[in-house]
Amino acid sequence: MEYGNLYRAIPAQLPAEMAQVLAGAGPARIERIVSRGHCSPAGFWYDQPEREWVMVLKGEAALRFEQDDRLVRLAEGDYVDIAAHERHRVEWTAQHCDTIWLAVFY
Repeated sequence: MEYGNLYRAIPAQLPAEMAQVLAGAGPARIERIVSRGHCSPAGFWYDQPEREWVMVLKGEAALRFEQDDRLVRLAEGDYVDIAAHERHRVEWTAQHCDTIWLAVFY
């Protein structure tokens, strides 16, 4: 058995976004991602082979989708289900607090 707390064990210094695999089996995995003002590099797009369901537990962020240049703003409790190979990027995350994401890749 493994247990933990999604809001704890976050480093005081976070020079890069932090991703931590919490659980997984076969092609599925669950990650905690912590952002502190981080965003995708200019010109970079995620193009993942699996679906991603992601929720903001704390903080806020915005995702941009390449296909229609749609910007989706996420606040605490908001989630989005991203299709495989749907190119997207993290446009921004909150500067004033940690943004804690829960991501399920399947």
